[in-house]
Amino acid sequence: MKMPETRYVETPEGVYLAYQAFGEGSVDLLLPLTGGVALDLVWDEPTIRAGLQHLASFSRVIAFDCRGFGSSGRVDPNSVPALQTWIDGFDTVTTLGGRERAAVFAWGESTSGSMLFAATYPERVTSMVLVNAYARNIRSTECPWGMPEHLVKAYGAAIRENWGTGVATELRDPSLVQSEEDRRRWARMERLSATPDAVEAATISVMRSDVTDVLPSIRAPTLVMSRVGDRHVRYEHGGYIADRIPGATWVQLQGIDHTPFAGDSERLLNEAEDFITGSRLVPVLDRVLATVLFTDIVDSTSYATRLGDRRWREALNRYDELVLHHLERFRGRHVKGTGDGTLATFDGPARAVECARAIIHRVKDDLGFHIRVGIHTGEVETRGDDVAGIAVHIAARVANRASADQIITSSTVKDLVVGSGIEFADQGEHELKGVPGAWRLFAVRG
Repeated sequence: MKMPETRYVETPEGVYLAYQAFGEGSVDLLLPLTGGVALDLVWDEPTIRAGLQHLASFSRVIAFDCRGFGSSGRVDPNSVPALQTWIDGFDTVTTLGGRERAAVFAWGESTSGSMLFAATYPERVTSMVLVNAYARNIRSTECPWGMPEHLVKAYGAAIRENWGTGVATELRDPSLVQSEEDRRRWARMERLSATPDAVEAATISVMRSDVTDVLPSIRAPTLVMSRVGDRHVRYEHGGYIADRIPGATWVQLQGIDHTPFAGDSERLLNEAEDFITGSRLVPVLDRVLATVLFTDIVDSTSYATRLGDRRWREALNRYDELVLHHLERFRGRHVKGTGDGTLATFDGPARAVECARAIIHRVKDDLGFHIRVGIHTGEVETRGDDVAGIAVHIAARVANRASADQIITSSTVKDLVVGSGIEFADQGEHELKGVPGAWRLFAVRG
């Protein structure tokens, strides 16, 4: 198979993603690449080439370098949330060729973004194959096989220090590095797939993220495969994911390599082919994952009394204009007004936080109003242009816990924006009226 041409596609934010499209199958298959595997070099590796040819035998593959990697646009490792950045790329690449629906084949660090994409855009994902995946990598009582928190930074530093020497590939995929020539070749692949700081930041960011709360919202048929000897991702993570995605299948495979095309890849790729070609998504498009934002003007009754009916209505109209402007700027969707506030949804939690910050400052500067904001990410029911469901109620209750000019979020939001530079102050656990259980809330700093 001849090496396909690498092309660029531009995201709505003006970022260029490098991609290749190849194969003649009836199913589109997204193949996101991150650190260690560069799009423009993969065809030079016989093992990777064979794996790509297998995928192309039953699908139209759209392989692309995720933002920050390979030939795609760079990111600032200190300020861009990996998960939100990556699902923006998934959304753009899915539309190539005009089909707008695709299966997803991902492994390692790209699986968290894949799961978030599948939950956020259920109409776009026909099926999903996750290899050596994890939803959260930090150790907890529910995830005792995870990495201890204090080792994550050291793990990232070790990757950075050895990046570009071939050592990272040898440790991750021992079967790929059997000689000094292999090491030199894969050292070049590492260097051209990412810079040391970018791969360190992305690895730490995804490891510290947690998409566990997202998993029950995934509607796409999902196959999870884990190699029991993988030294980069413990295989138990696969079972953790499969237990939480409705109807997911978990297959445990022998082997010590992390990359699906390394080692004994034949069974893995055959399992993927059977699953993707045999899966048919029955869309459940009235339930999607979304970030819900509520704003509320603090002490609105006093403002209305002081201004009088006419001036109060003019002020509210100006408030609505400011909110709509910033929602458009940050890709939010205005759902409805709430009298003295707003209900909106976003496809990314970091954008919701940044939008809330902008609204607070602009409304205070232009109108002298103080507002409070609550943000939660969860599954919502779509009813025409309106939304409903427990996630909406939670966001409303979270907003009630905020004070003037304050943004309060659920822990789910905090876990999904790791790496964004957004800082939080722990507000402790709270009972939310009408919502079961205790909820840990966080205030956005700054």
